[in-house]
Amino acid sequence: MLRISQYLRALTGQAPAPRTSPPGSNRPPVVIWNLLRRCNLTCKHCYATSADSVFRDELDTPAALTVIDDLHDAGVKVLILSGGEPLLRDDLFVLSAYARSKGFFVALSTNGTLIDEQNITQIRAANFDYVGISIDGLEATHDAFRQLKGSFASSMRAIRLCREQGIRVGLRTTLTQENHQQLPQLLALMREYDVQKFYLSHLNYSGRGKRSRKLDARQQMSREAMTLIFERAWEDIQQGRDSDFVSGNNDADAILLLQWVGLHLPEHYPRLENMLRAWGGNASGSGIANIDNTGEVHPDTYWWQHSVGNVRHTPFRTLWLDQPDTLLQQLRVHPRAVGGRCGQCRWLDICNGNTRTRAWAEGDLWGQDPGCHLSDEEIGMPPLMTIPCVMH
Repeated sequence: MLRISQYLRALTGQAPAPRTSPPGSNRPPVVIWNLLRRCNLTCKHCYATSADSVFRDELDTPAALTVIDDLHDAGVKVLILSGGEPLLRDDLFVLSAYARSKGFFVALSTNGTLIDEQNITQIRAANFDYVGISIDGLEATHDAFRQLKGSFASSMRAIRLCREQGIRVGLRTTLTQENHQQLPQLLALMREYDVQKFYLSHLNYSGRGKRSRKLDARQQMSREAMTLIFERAWEDIQQGRDSDFVSGNNDADAILLLQWVGLHLPEHYPRLENMLRAWGGNASGSGIANIDNTGEVHPDTYWWQHSVGNVRHTPFRTLWLDQPDTLLQQLRVHPRAVGGRCGQCRWLDICNGNTRTRAWAEGDLWGQDPGCHLSDEEIGMPPLMTIPCVMH
C-alpha cells in the first residue's frame, strides 16, 4: 500500500514519514483476516470467489479467539476483518471486542449493504478504528460489477449512517476500464459524504479477478487515475482537510508519485526518493499476511493458491516468523529475483517487483508484472536495436 497523503504531508513537515521496516525483513505483518467466505454479493473481481452459501470447516468462535491470542503473541498490531461479508458472521462483534481488548488497531472491511438503521448503533459501539466500504463506480456500474441491483444505494446509505455516528470511513474503489472515467465523480462523493479516506486498488488477477482481467484498466488509464489522486491529495493538504489517499496492488504507483513530485515540488524529490527506497515496495509475504476462513495462512489475500500452514495446528508466529516456508523466504529477498522488464528496472528496489500474483496469472511467478504502467524508457531499459532497411 502506498500512503500518498502521508508522504506528501511528510514533505511539507506536517506529518512524520510513514514508519517502515527494512525491506524484506522478518517482521510482524498487517493481517487481513477473512472471517468467513459467505457473502451476499458475487462481485466480478472477488479474490475469495465468495457466494451466498455456508462454507464448511470455517474457524468457530473459540478457534478464532485463539488466533487473536496467537497474533498478539507474534507482535501483530493491525488486524483487518474481512470476508466474504464479515457482517454475516454472528460473532463478529465478540471477535472485534476481544481484539480491541488486546490492543489491536481493528478495521472492518465490508461491502456496506448490510449496514442499516438497526445495526449502526452496534457498529458504532464496536469502536472500529476504521470501516472500509467498497464503491466500484457510479450506480449502474457498481450494481453491474457487484451483480446486485440496489447495492450502490445500500452502500452509500451505509457510508452516510457511519458518518452520522462519527465513524471514520474509507471509500474503496478497484480501478477498471468500466469505471476509470467515473473517478472524478467518486472523489466528489467522498466530499459529499465527508469520507476521510480513499483507497484506489488496481485489479489483481486472483479468484474471479483472474477471470475479469480483461477489465483491468490499461496503463494510460491507470496513470491518469493516479495523477488525479496525487492532485486531490495535494489539494487537500494545502486546504487543511483531514483526508487520506492511498493506493494498492500496483507498487509502480510510487514511481509515478516520485515523478509527480519532481514536476510540481522538485525541491522535495531527493527526500521522497529516499523515503520510498526505505519503504521498499511490495510487502506480500513480509509486511502483509492473510488468514482465510479455514485458518490457512497466505502471503497476502491474493495468494489463496498457496498456504504456508494453518493456524488451527501451528501458531501464527511459528508459520510467519520462526519457520517461514520457502516461498515466504523468496518473497522476503529484497530486491526480489525477478525477470523480464521488472528485472531490468532501475526502480526495482523501490517497487520490489510489484504484484507477483499478476505475474503468476500470466504463467511465471518471477516474471514481469503485466500490470506495470511504466514505460520502457522510464524504467531505464535500453532502446531496441533497429536494423536499417536498405532498398536495392
